[in-house]
Amino acid sequence: MTEKELVCVVCPMGCNITVTMEGSEILSVKGNTCPRGEAYARQECIMPMRILTSTVKIEGAVHRVLPVITDREIPLEKMEAAMKEVREVSVSAPVQVNDIIIENIADTGANLIASRSMDRI
Repeated sequence: MTEKELVCVVCPMGCNITVTMEGSEILSVKGNTCPRGEAYARQECIMPMRILTSTVKIEGAVHRVLPVITDREIPLEKMEAAMKEVREVSVSAPVQVNDIIIENIADTGANLIASRSMDRI
């Protein structure tokens, strides 16, 4: 039996949560003050998910890089593969906010999208 200590990031309360596990089975979740905290702790212990934020190279624009973000969370274990794709991509201006830069990044079902518009110079 193992215990994992987490600080919930779902709301500003920042509850200290203790998750008791037997192998990959969750036996109990304690310390959360709302149901969202319990859901977060269960997800974090079974399959942690993250939003990827980064930049990609852009040609013909005011700046050299374009800020990007995934349109939904991706499994933490896929982050390295996703970042490999990010480092390899280059786009050309103009780009509009929410344009898809990489569709289905790292086979996660999430799209990497532009998080700002950038005009051609």
